Amino acid sequence: MSIVDSIAKRRTYYQLDKDLPVAEQEVVALVEKITELVPDAFNMKSARAVVVTGSRQDALWDAIYDAFGGKVAREKIDGFRAAYGTILYFYDTDVVKGLQERFPLYAANFPVWAQQANGMLQFSIWSGLRDLGVGANLQHYNPVIDEMVREMFDLPASWQLVAQMPFGGIVAEPDAKAKEDIRQRVRVIR
Repeated sequence: MSIVDSIAKRRTYYQLDKDLPVAEQEVVALVEKITELVPDAFNMKSARAVVVTGSRQDALWDAIYDAFGGKVAREKIDGFRAAYGTILYFYDTDVVKGLQERFPLYAANFPVWAQQANGMLQFSIWSGLRDLGVGANLQHYNPVIDEMVREMFDLPASWQLVAQMPFGGIVAEPDAKAKEDIRQRVRVIR
């Protein structure tokens, strides 16, 4: 499969279940390998990923619901809870600060570069999951849940939560993507 085919297959799957079409270890191996391969500025290696499954998956989404005090619909949260697992994406602020101190000329850029690397990691894992036949979607309930997540999983205070990616068996395909006039977003200058 070409990279373009892989990217085209990657979609936002909201209807997921706990029937993972591959062994959990295949998902973990994918996350580990892609985390190792995704590039970042100054080779800073600031990205962190936590794969949550089993009863901890359910507890995570119950705690997210509680953190919002009912302001997010239970059925929406239950849709994410129904997934096999969730990948939590972070970047390590200690790594970023260390590089800011070592390279003060670029200090303002390191947080931006850490976010860019994290975005590449998220997208690469998302595409890789789809190649395994696994569906996923990307959520952003941070910063409301940041401290709760760090405490729940005993994570370092320096880990800054960026996104949450529920993943699992695909229950339903998303609607077809609308065709766009790509010339509105891409220009060729000769």
